Amino acid sequence: MESILLAPPVAFVVYLALVALLSGFGRMLAGEVKASAAKTSTYASGEAPPVRPAVPGYRPFFLIALFFAVLHLGVLVLGTGDLSGMSGVYLVGLMVALLALILG
Repeated sequence: MESILLAPPVAFVVYLALVALLSGFGRMLAGEVKASAAKTSTYASGEAPPVRPAVPGYRPFFLIALFFAVLHLGVLVLGTGDLSGMSGVYLVGLMVALLALILG
């Protein structure tokens, strides 16, 4: 019986039933729902919204992420190799790639 309860599909159904029970119990504890404009509006702490967007976009993030990905994976590859002429060529290529990312 215990091995049946530990089977992933059976455990999923058991957890789903448990979540449904807890959710239903939480709904019983919650107060009565009264729709109002204050509940559907966004809270801005009484301040006027900013004129320009706070986040300029994902381009700067992806540049930094790509920089660190190239840097870390390059060092990982260099660290697993031996000290040879090919490692020097790889290191120069890595520096050129990072310089291209920095300069845009």
